[in-house]
Amino acid sequence: MSISVLRTADAWWVLTSAGAARIETAATTTQELLADRGAIDAAVVSPETVAVESLSLISPVTAPCRVVAQMTNFASHVEDSGLDPRTVPLTFFRKTSGSISGPHDDVIRPAHVRLLDYEVEIGLVFGATMPVGSDIADGDLADYVAGLVVTNDVSARDVQLPKTQFYEAKSYPTFTPVGPALVLLDAGELKRFTELRLRLWVNGELRQDMTVADMIYAPVQALRALTKFQRMDPGDLLLTGTPAGTALKAPAKPVEIIGSLLPPKVKWTLFFRGQAKNPKYLNDGDVVEAAIGTDDGAVDLGRQRTVVRFAR
Repeated sequence: MSISVLRTADAWWVLTSAGAARIETAATTTQELLADRGAIDAAVVSPETVAVESLSLISPVTAPCRVVAQMTNFASHVEDSGLDPRTVPLTFFRKTSGSISGPHDDVIRPAHVRLLDYEVEIGLVFGATMPVGSDIADGDLADYVAGLVVTNDVSARDVQLPKTQFYEAKSYPTFTPVGPALVLLDAGELKRFTELRLRLWVNGELRQDMTVADMIYAPVQALRALTKFQRMDPGDLLLTGTPAGTALKAPAKPVEIIGSLLPPKVKWTLFFRGQAKNPKYLNDGDVVEAAIGTDDGAVDLGRQRTVVRFAR
């Protein structure tokens, strides 16, 4: 049975049918909490609860930790980017854990950023150390992954594209909202991973809506590739890609061909001039909501709600 773990500034909680039960633990990090499974299980049956609405939730994944993300891992998103899903390799990039924020915190757009985009993603939270060289078999996912979280891989496209790198564009503070819950799953529940549906709304308009069936590289494949060079520890976070529906779209083929003939400075100036007219990019005061779960509600990672604010 899945267990939804919540976090406030001063405590950890378990979501029950009656409300939120406090976990009696000295843990201050996600890694420490996952090692105190007895305290989590005790909270599940605790008769003492408080209303969830009374809690000011923060990210259930604590920093510092490793934050790794998969690139272009949904076929629909790859096609939106003007690429062929059949030819896309399994690749990763890093985000700073300083970008992690809570499920209801404001997303702050830096003053120099103009094109702010969103990407709802499933986050895998590690529950055991995965040393470099680990042999990951098909049935081993639950041996390394403790649970799942809702994440939003917020992206500064006008930083990302000209520099052809992801780290800066996706690592500003508040660019990785996480939560509301860390949902701990057993091996049987993790088998329903492909049934999870990712949805994201901006001001009530549904922008992204796709199941994991659209994913190119499944978590076991990602872990096999990652373990060739990257150690992961309990509490570390792996983002697994986003489906179609982001603000950024590849230009039409004729425009792309013409752009390839232009000097880089001219090409990017024209590209961003066109992108500035795209109303899908996030604006000051926009409300972004993201939710992930199976259609039958059996696995529910919860719903986060953040508001975009422009730095002055």
